[in-house]
Amino acid sequence: MSLPAKIDAEIKQAMLAKDAARLGVLRMLKSGIKYAAIEKGGADYQPTDAEVISVVRKEIKKRQDSVESFTKGGRPELADKEKAEIVILNEYLPAPLTEEEIEKIVTAAIIEVGATTKAQMGAVIKAAQARADGRVDGKKLSQVVQKLLV
Repeated sequence: MSLPAKIDAEIKQAMLAKDAARLGVLRMLKSGIKYAAIEKGGADYQPTDAEVISVVRKEIKKRQDSVESFTKGGRPELADKEKAEIVILNEYLPAPLTEEEIEKIVTAAIIEVGATTKAQMGAVIKAAQARADGRVDGKKLSQVVQKLLV
């Protein structure tokens, strides 16, 4: 089952279970997916699972930024709500890579690109992201590339 179809099915389950919090997050996610699909190829465009994962990551990033803002602003109840939404969104991401797997991918990308300095970091990250197949956060990938490119 494709990811968009799975999300549609889980929206129906949330409606039947009267789970308002989950339903709200899933509807927001479906809206984000539809918006991205319209940008990519029009109203009839069917997004791939990789494109859906990209939308999920963007939504999680928005929530993480909100958690930080709410925490600084002294609104822990709103931060907790955002954290709960992050937990729901994480269900739609593939299993993340381990530290060792990330280092292997980055090392292979460094060899492939022939990078020797941090000035070539962008090319290494691009090659590593293609190999990681959406299973690693860009920030984490950047940290590993910086560590390995001395």
